Amino acid sequence: VIVLSAASNEGKSFVTANLGISIAQSLNQYCLMVDCDLRRPTLSGLFGLENNRGLADYLGEDSDINELLIGTSLDTLSLLPSGKSPSNPAELLGSSRMRSLVIELTDRYSDRIILFDCPPTLAASETLVLAAQMDGVIVVVREGGARLAQIQKLVSSIDSDRLLGIVFNGHTTNIIERSLMDTYGGYGGYY
Repeated sequence: VIVLSAASNEGKSFVTANLGISIAQSLNQYCLMVDCDLRRPTLSGLFGLENNRGLADYLGEDSDINELLIGTSLDTLSLLPSGKSPSNPAELLGSSRMRSLVIELTDRYSDRIILFDCPPTLAASETLVLAAQMDGVIVVVREGGARLAQIQKLVSSIDSDRLLGIVFNGHTTNIIERSLMDTYGGYGGYY
């Protein structure tokens, strides 16, 4: 499953990390997260892990994938960090080696859900090429972030059979919404 957004700062890495944790905490479920954002990697930092070596090393140097995977504090959650930012991220993510990696990870880790955290499509056109290889796509949209036309263009470029959903992130309520929730939602005061 690929997690992406139209613009930067939409919260796609935050959503990927939380989805990974939720999956890993499920009964008998394993999750592998792959940080494909080679320009602005975030996942390893969210987990307090090193990002010295990772996907960029695998794609550029023919490194062994097993040496690059990092465990997290959850036994059922692991991470392939991005590694140091390369000079040619678009070339690496669009390479045949990346396509082979997707197939290899799917075959090798058939017991896991694999989440690919990718760069925003406005910054990296190769993200849509990668999305076409995935079983599912999750689009993250932040309130006040990408413009409606950008989001519509992104969603229309994804095969509708692969679109799992859209996560609306960062919504802030106003005073009227909070008042209505307190009055009619009822549960806020009890928890």
